[in-house]
Amino acid sequence: MKYNVFLMMLCLAVSCNIFAAEKSTLRIGVQTTGTVDWELSAIQSEPTADFQLDIHPLANPEAGKIALQSGAVDMIVSDWVWVSRLRATGTDFTFYPYSSTSGALLVPENSVIKTIKDLKGKRLGIAGGELDKNWLLLQALAKQGQLDLNVSVEKTFGAPPLLNEQIKQNRVDALLTYWHFAARLEPQGYKQLIDGKGILKGLGVADNVPTLGYVFKQSWASDNKQAVNSFLKASQRAKNQLCISDTAWQKVIPLIKADDAATQAKLRQGYCEGGVEHWGQREQQAASRIYSILRTLSNSQLTGQSETIQPGTFWSIE
Repeated sequence: MKYNVFLMMLCLAVSCNIFAAEKSTLRIGVQTTGTVDWELSAIQSEPTADFQLDIHPLANPEAGKIALQSGAVDMIVSDWVWVSRLRATGTDFTFYPYSSTSGALLVPENSVIKTIKDLKGKRLGIAGGELDKNWLLLQALAKQGQLDLNVSVEKTFGAPPLLNEQIKQNRVDALLTYWHFAARLEPQGYKQLIDGKGILKGLGVADNVPTLGYVFKQSWASDNKQAVNSFLKASQRAKNQLCISDTAWQKVIPLIKADDAATQAKLRQGYCEGGVEHWGQREQQAASRIYSILRTLSNSQLTGQSETIQPGTFWSIE
């Protein structure tokens, strides 16, 4: 009798180990200074049966791209323009939306700059480089008002933290930066003239198009479809919880690295405004219009030579 009980217990243990072994590990590269870290923390607080996370800290977005291309991680957060460009060269990366919040154009509260036209002759700080998407799209909007920003402003390109200091020290008159760096400035006496969504609306794109998303190999995702799709759904649930539950939000505040309540509130607001509730044919057609604008403005340097977004660029949860 005891022997039979022992065999039953052994079989149960073996079965448990088999099930545990089947739980997929998703290696995700993430910047610890970004909002993705908040979401992953919320996901980890409620483990699922389908996957477990192996988080790899990254120094910057370029490090993430290198890690993904080398196979050091399975997934990063990046943009669909980059994904389409790589697919045109034969890679099989694909994209699923994470956030539609992008950049913002800021000035001091008492600035004489009231509109984009007022940037003429001013010093403009620009996060990123000449091919930064926010910069290209702002130029497109300014051209509608017969203003060529590329020649009519004094440009300073740089990293967002450095540029935040530049505008505080009055070394630039206005700043085009990423949304979470803008959110840290607003409570300190700075205001938005326009954000990324406003720029797109001015260009005739009213749909909520994601700017960033989870990027991974399509072949890998197909082999791990249940775990990948379960993770993407868990990501959406985590975002929803952080936006509706103060208790959930309090748990990630230590990751935000902001002590004052006003900055914390601005960061939460921007993060939640980036939610992507609809991702279908209409939004993807809007992405195609944005792609065309970026291709023209960058002379194909940003997008590559492909005239359209590559098939397979966007992953769908079935």
